[in-house]
Amino acid sequence: MKDNVSLDNLQPDYQQLLGKISTTYTVGQVKATKAVNTQLLDTYWQIGQHIVNFEQGGNTRAEYGKALISNLAKDLSLLHGKGFSASNVKRFRQFYLTYPIGATVSHQLTWSHIVEFLKIDDPLERSFYEKQTQLENWNVRELVRQKNTALFQRLALSKNKEEILQLSAQGQEIAKPIDILKDPYVFEFLKIPEEQLPSEQELENHLCNNLQQFLLELGKGFTYVGRQYRMTINNKHYRVDLVFYHRILRCFVLIDLKINEVQHDDIGQMNLYLGYFASEENTETDNPPIGIILSKDKDELLVEYATYGMGSQLFVSQYQLYLPDKNDLIKLVNNTLQSEDDNKKN
Repeated sequence: MKDNVSLDNLQPDYQQLLGKISTTYTVGQVKATKAVNTQLLDTYWQIGQHIVNFEQGGNTRAEYGKALISNLAKDLSLLHGKGFSASNVKRFRQFYLTYPIGATVSHQLTWSHIVEFLKIDDPLERSFYEKQTQLENWNVRELVRQKNTALFQRLALSKNKEEILQLSAQGQEIAKPIDILKDPYVFEFLKIPEEQLPSEQELENHLCNNLQQFLLELGKGFTYVGRQYRMTINNKHYRVDLVFYHRILRCFVLIDLKINEVQHDDIGQMNLYLGYFASEENTETDNPPIGIILSKDKDELLVEYATYGMGSQLFVSQYQLYLPDKNDLIKLVNNTLQSEDDNKKN
């Protein structure tokens, strides 16, 4: 009882002690995990280096190369147990060849991240996912999802060669409204069959019920504000489907959902919403709001004419409920890169 009483008397100090120990332990765990991860990456890279150096040691060793991986996998598994399957040994070798300067690999990344990068043949695409994973702190599951939805190609479609190279080298930099735009947006995570097109209300419900994945698809900087956000103008009520705030651009982002082809009056309505938010919702530190109409289909010419003179804050993008054909997107991006090279030669 005396011990309990004495602790009660020291309760504020005791709680402070408890907090300090807990924080120290948590920080120590994080540092230990990072140290183990760093050492693991260095070890795998050195194993790959040993394999490649051996292969380059003359004709005799080159001839032995076909059986080298399988023999190493068998013998190393006998010596060290799990972790040395033939596929893993191949990855160690590929790791060294892909990153010949091991120090360039960020220690923020895990071996599981590296394996996903090694599956990408195109160095531009691989570099983009490396940078973007670090910028947005993607876990492996999020990285795989962005690869499967061809994020690099979707962002690159609206860019010229110089911008594509910059995207690859630096990741997606957000400095102006168009930088947050994708076309198309991919909502495969909703698991809605394409032939079962939902109503606008159902689509909104599905997106809000899967808000974490929706925010991942929208990209870095989006924070959720609300849905069916009401505006009253001259005693008449209007509602915008979804409202977000973008922390980097410091502005509201309004999203309207359309299950059919976007019409000119949809664009006019979004422009009305933007005017309302600029006048009634913005504070002195907010930048002009951005409007995005997401539609199943759009007529490019109609959109061009309907948005004439509206500035660069209103966008119309398509969405799809299934994974894109990545090969088709790759061809389009490669055509952009090649056509600019051909134009320079001519």
